[in-house]
Amino acid sequence: MTKLLDTTPAADGLRMPAEFEAHDGCWLLWPERPDNWRLGARPAQAAFAAVATAIATSEPVTVGVSARQYVNARSMLPDAIRVVEMSSNDAWMRDVGPTFVVGKNGERRAVDWVFNAWGGLNGGLYFPWDQDDLVARKVAEIEGADRYRPPMILEGGAIHVDGAGTLITTEECLTDPNRNPHMDKGQLEILLHEYLGVTNVIWLGKGVVDDETNGHIDNLCAFVKPGEVVLTWTDNKRDPQYKVSQDAYERLMEARDANDRRLKVHKLIQPGPLERTVAEAEGLDASDGGVMRPAGQRLAASYVNFYVGNSVVVMPLLDPKRDREAAAQLQKLFPERRLIGVKSREILLGGGNIHCITQQVPSARGTAPVATARRKSRR
Repeated sequence: MTKLLDTTPAADGLRMPAEFEAHDGCWLLWPERPDNWRLGARPAQAAFAAVATAIATSEPVTVGVSARQYVNARSMLPDAIRVVEMSSNDAWMRDVGPTFVVGKNGERRAVDWVFNAWGGLNGGLYFPWDQDDLVARKVAEIEGADRYRPPMILEGGAIHVDGAGTLITTEECLTDPNRNPHMDKGQLEILLHEYLGVTNVIWLGKGVVDDETNGHIDNLCAFVKPGEVVLTWTDNKRDPQYKVSQDAYERLMEARDANDRRLKVHKLIQPGPLERTVAEAEGLDASDGGVMRPAGQRLAASYVNFYVGNSVVVMPLLDPKRDREAAAQLQKLFPERRLIGVKSREILLGGGNIHCITQQVPSARGTAPVATARRKSRR
């Protein structure tokens, strides 16, 4: 039986490993709500199944599915993928699932962040979110992991780490008044240190334009190895994304990681810009208090929203004019892994992409040591 701990991961000698470290598995949730996923979620389900299948070539995959959708999901997913009955309000496992931390002696525990649907009653994307807030606890119990419950609202897509003490995030997201209005950046950094074992926080400004998560870092920038990041980029100065990416680039170039190294920044072209079509908007059911998804809306599309598995990188295919170039860039960054592209516009239409719907279960075996640098932050 797993238990809720009253200590912190840092006090217990645990850290959050990087996504490119070894995994024991990956979790997803199954999409079904018709006010967010068009045409009764059937196109999105096909895309989720393709992502799960691609990842399953690299590591074990589990998909949480509602009772109503269990038989359908089981029929659409390969036999090798584990399907478990699990209630949720939507399908964003990265944000509602646990963040796992590991220790030098083989410990693996779960951080169960408080979830409020990206902003609660004043700024969130749907209500209720009570079942989503229980997902991390359920996953932790299935994985046999004791858990921590921080006094902090956070989504997994809001953070990226290098596994060696450095975390990147955005001011737009973590200082959003609808999440932790009583905390300043210094207080947030203390909690990130205590619950993830990081010693250095690099703050970028805003996230990808029109990202309804208030600027999640996983759509903008990601570590590809210690000391190296990939950043979504456009050379079009008339595109509003240009100023956002330029500001992020300047901050990254000024920053140092937990081992006092300057970062190498790889610029990754963005798709599009892409917009929601009339047919895509008309395929949604009416929503009672949910987010509006009108035709002509710019989509927060980014090739940075990929998943790094043990032997694969699963990337979104979003724009036939740019997919091949983006794939070539990513393959150079992960030469030891097989690159698999999945057509994921249907996931994008729901507000996220491949990284947003996945959550890795790291292995506690053979992981890198915790950084010993003093905790500090860098703009």
